[in-house]
Amino acid sequence: MPAPRVKSSRLLIAESGHDLEGHGLKRTMSLFHLICFGIGAVVGTGIFVGLSDSIAEAGPAVVVSYVLAAITCVFTAFSFAELGGAIPVAGSSYSFAYAGLGETWAFLVGWCLLLEYGISISAVAVGWSEYVNELLDSVLGLQLPAALSHGPTEGGLVNLPAVVLIGLATMLLVRGVRESARATAVMAVVKLVILVVFCAVGFTAFQDGHLSPFAPEGVAGIGAATSAAFFSYIGFDAITTAGEESRNPRRDVPIAILVCIGLVTVLYCAVALAAIGAIGSEEAGSRPAALSHVVDTVTGSDVGGAVIAFGAVVAIASVTLAVTYGQSRILMSMSRDGLMPRVFEKVSPKTSTPVTGTVIIGVVFGLVAAFVPLDGLIDLSTIGTLAAMAAVNVAVITLRRREPELERPFRVPLGPVLPVLGVLFCLYLMYETGRRTWVQFAVFLAAGLALYLGYGRKHSVLGSRPTEEPPVLAGR
Repeated sequence: MPAPRVKSSRLLIAESGHDLEGHGLKRTMSLFHLICFGIGAVVGTGIFVGLSDSIAEAGPAVVVSYVLAAITCVFTAFSFAELGGAIPVAGSSYSFAYAGLGETWAFLVGWCLLLEYGISISAVAVGWSEYVNELLDSVLGLQLPAALSHGPTEGGLVNLPAVVLIGLATMLLVRGVRESARATAVMAVVKLVILVVFCAVGFTAFQDGHLSPFAPEGVAGIGAATSAAFFSYIGFDAITTAGEESRNPRRDVPIAILVCIGLVTVLYCAVALAAIGAIGSEEAGSRPAALSHVVDTVTGSDVGGAVIAFGAVVAIASVTLAVTYGQSRILMSMSRDGLMPRVFEKVSPKTSTPVTGTVIIGVVFGLVAAFVPLDGLIDLSTIGTLAAMAAVNVAVITLRRREPELERPFRVPLGPVLPVLGVLFCLYLMYETGRRTWVQFAVFLAAGLALYLGYGRKHSVLGSRPTEEPPVLAGR
């Protein structure tokens, strides 16, 4: 049996350094930008739209679900922090799997990232459309026609707001990373402020009785809600896709990941408690735009709900921007390795961005958002994300054995224990997504494997290059 094609961390770093020296990406992102980028990628549809679904599953115990989802993320966040600091390149989980597990697994991880990033682009944009209607209704007493704000399976023709959002995000990303980073930072601050204000309003009407019964559906409800709540955390690993555009990636990438997860977990638990404490889990779990409804109920005015709806519109827009960015960089890395068509690796000398690849991503997932409902996207995105995260945890263990001399500014504590726990938690949440999602995922993986065997393996740069590796460029 032939040995797996493994691309060492040294080669990955050297290649990224070569691109940066020539006509590739520019290092413009500071630690603050990375943290805002992470928050921009995470806080959005999951909390503004998906909170009601999680509450409906678990009741007040949804707080436990958010903590369990966060624990899964923390275990994996440690692994991302170690590998993101040690291998600061644009490919994120894909590149880490290439170094730790080999080319076949790397391709499948990159294929799964199409679910995490690509499908998330569509899912988030569909959720954004719901809050656009909520905002229009609160401010103007109007709503978009169902034919233009819902897909065919929801009684409409096309989800036009979702398409518009993806188009705007694509245009901004094409202009340049500096402009995108600034926009993401502003939107991240705006949505954090609005969620903090929501908590302040919600807790003024907090009633202890609304927390009883705490877990009406028992452990099964908590488990199901944990899988749903996990979607609210998807995107923190997008920080690692900025490895080639960070000014000091070895230091800043690990810090940004851990700060992002910690801040978001506290915020989510506070928002869930405020919402349930104010109006009760039964009512909060039955409202698609639960946060706006809570503020309207507590204040007795439509103004507060309009502010929350505005915050949701900003928040979800920033997620679309961040995950579109991440998807373009992952496909760029795969294209650079020959595993995807070369069109995705072309970087514009004028804007220093992969223009053509970004436009293709916008068109493809804009079409998905136009015609596919939100519920049909979330579970598939979740299982793909969890599979990629499990692979990253395994890659940490294998890379420590294969490349013990690799410089690691941050190391996962307790040796292999936490990565193993990360794998187990990921598998548990994958199980909770249900049989239908597993069948869809199996078909998706089979298609990915066929694409790799039919195209990727034949065009792989690693498979055709000499065995000698170039030296790592100084200062990288």
